Amino acid sequence: MKTTITNPRTFLALSHDIVAASVAWVVAYLLRFNFAIPPNYEAEMLATLGWVVLLQVGVFVFFGLYRGVWRFASVSDLKRIFLAVGFSAVLLSALFFMVKTNVAVPRSVLVLDPLLLILLMGGSRFAYRAWKEHVLYGMTLRQGEPVIVLGAGDAAIALVKVLARSTQWRVVALLDDDLTMQGREIFGVKVIGTIEQLASVSGHLSVDYVIVAMPSANHQKRRQAIELANALELQVMTVPAIDDLMSGKVSVSQIRKVDVEDLLGRDAVKLDSSGLQMLIDHQTVLVSGAGGSIGSELCRQIVKYHPDTLICLDISEFSLYQLEQELTALKLDTKLVYFTCDVKNKVRINHILAQYQPSVVFHAAAYKHVPMMENGNVWEALSNNVIGTHTLAQACKGNGVSKFVLISTDKAVNPTNVMGASKRLAEMVCQGLQSDSGTRFVIVRFGNVLGSSGSVIPKFREQIAKGGPITITHPEITRYFMSIPEAAQLVMQAGLMGKGGEIFVLDMGEPVKIADLAADMVRLSGFNTDEIKIEYVGLRPGEKLYEELLADDEHTMPTPHEKLRIAQARTADVSWVNSLLLWIEGLHGTHEAQMKLELSGWVEEYSPQIVNVTDGHAPSLSQQHITLH
Repeated sequence: MKTTITNPRTFLALSHDIVAASVAWVVAYLLRFNFAIPPNYEAEMLATLGWVVLLQVGVFVFFGLYRGVWRFASVSDLKRIFLAVGFSAVLLSALFFMVKTNVAVPRSVLVLDPLLLILLMGGSRFAYRAWKEHVLYGMTLRQGEPVIVLGAGDAAIALVKVLARSTQWRVVALLDDDLTMQGREIFGVKVIGTIEQLASVSGHLSVDYVIVAMPSANHQKRRQAIELANALELQVMTVPAIDDLMSGKVSVSQIRKVDVEDLLGRDAVKLDSSGLQMLIDHQTVLVSGAGGSIGSELCRQIVKYHPDTLICLDISEFSLYQLEQELTALKLDTKLVYFTCDVKNKVRINHILAQYQPSVVFHAAAYKHVPMMENGNVWEALSNNVIGTHTLAQACKGNGVSKFVLISTDKAVNPTNVMGASKRLAEMVCQGLQSDSGTRFVIVRFGNVLGSSGSVIPKFREQIAKGGPITITHPEITRYFMSIPEAAQLVMQAGLMGKGGEIFVLDMGEPVKIADLAADMVRLSGFNTDEIKIEYVGLRPGEKLYEELLADDEHTMPTPHEKLRIAQARTADVSWVNSLLLWIEGLHGTHEAQMKLELSGWVEEYSPQIVNVTDGHAPSLSQQHITLH
């Protein structure tokens, strides 16, 4: 706790405290005798002054009072002063009353001295801080943009404290629905009403900017606050998520504009952390498709549970390189292994599994772009999504992998496209390989994730940046959305809970109309739909107006986790799987229209769109869908 006095500013602080200690001792005597000190007590006061001050300053140095900076004096500094002064007062009392001396110091002086010393030392430090902040910020605060902060919790308090030094912003009011906070002040800013009063408060104070500082509130409450501010045509900003604040990734001062993810986001997922720790800790885990949106997020989430080895497998060299750069920067204890590999390569897959013996495999590798797979790539979709899944799943069985988790999609439900049908077949392959012992196959089915590669949100952002128009396939088209971290976390949770053969369906919340999503993005970008036009271009090949999470003949059962249910779906056996693989392998050279017709015989709920044999184009919406039964 000792401090070396070398810095000139430290020496000045020490000199100040020497003077303060001297003044406190003299003033304590003056107060005790009503400013008329008797000669004998005056002599004793002067006789004891030197060594009293020396003892007190020695204690101050020992307690580290000179490690801090006065400009940033805080409650912790005041606490340290209390402890140091209190300890020195105890030492002085012991000296005068327990050690026999000829000096008779009045008891009241021993009480008054530490009180005066705390007042002088603490008061001067905080006075200096107030003066310094006034010099640095006081003249410019009035020039800062007035802003209203929504919320008065911990994040809002931290934000107001940070913005008190800002030259850009000037917090003029706080609004919070907690009635116990009404009328209170936070760093000089008053909580003057509830969030519903934003219209009247912003109008009265002539404010154009709002910061939503409620990261720990539920999503619905945050969304209502954002939509209220948007409706008033205020510029809306927000603070980082509570998880990022608590992890130290970002600070509350990193305010940003509200994005569409803030409107579509959902409440945090509650995970069985102890169970996941048991599943992953000190284990070897493999993620296929590790460079993709879901695969890379799975890797980020998995390393939090300290696996011994994480195998990242992807066919894309560049995607794998980007993941390698990101994970390497984290300086993890986990051994990270990166393999470029096609999941259909049986020899390569078996070699990797035999060498590393993973206990859990997350299979995210797939072709999943619906229009791309619909025409011209039908066999590739079936081969990669079905044969690739079987190759990896069969290798897991042969190499003693404990769990195999397949990432499926809502497009596998009543599919109208090849991609969805291929993923439904992949589900059934896993169910067909499930046996009473050995590898447990778990399937997880969910919808779109926010910001994934090839998804609608990055496309809309790009179109807005170019000045429009935003192209939407149909005015009534809807989709489910969830964040990439939420999807990855629930995939892991389902993998933990799965006993083998189940199809877990994630709670995707309410479907979102894509036209409304586009309008929100336009508005949040500072434009209106007159400036950025929205055009409807017609459904793409294989596209549905809405997605489903359950087929018509499926039902679900609840699980212990509120956001996971188990679908009771049609299953398959090993002989069916073998026949399916032979059919796919024999499709080479077959016309795609014929492939789709035959595919509906394997996926009963599949309704294919048949392309024109002569020109290869998809039919119009009015053309009849053909289904084989």
